[in-house]
Amino acid sequence: MNDETATLLFDVVERLEKSIVSRDCPAVVLLDGHRKLALSDYDYLRDTATATAFEERAAAKAREIDATRWVLAVPQVWVIRPDRVATRPVSNHPLSEGEHEAITWMSFDQAEGVDYGRVLYTRRPSGEPVFAEPELFTVGVQPTPKTPGFVLLTSFLNDTVTENEGG
Repeated sequence: MNDETATLLFDVVERLEKSIVSRDCPAVVLLDGHRKLALSDYDYLRDTATATAFEERAAAKAREIDATRWVLAVPQVWVIRPDRVATRPVSNHPLSEGEHEAITWMSFDQAEGVDYGRVLYTRRPSGEPVFAEPELFTVGVQPTPKTPGFVLLTSFLNDTVTENEGG
């Protein structure tokens, strides 16, 4: 990850951490092109259709500003199993055994490609979150259409390729 993308990552994580402290849980994306643009969606975690619509809007904005890099971050609850990682939306309910709250993020840089990671956080007895440093995955990640950023990435890349081919 280059310095410009790392700066976007730290910016988006900081924005989301402040929201989580305020008990809000939006998805946040920072786009960097001819100008920088921040978008958020408080309903992102409600359902797949809402998340998809937000990521498609973000892809359209990314094309509009000729983005060369972006970072999307979403708060989720992770359950790590031997064969896969499952996630669910955050809620006010207590965590079950084996669950961990985390900010899931995806970054895209035109020159460097795609990176995935997370920022784990725990809560003090008062409920105040304590955040770890962003973690970059160094193992192969197999994203699915429900992975945060998947729709944004595929929509952005498909439309960018089509535009470059004159279609």
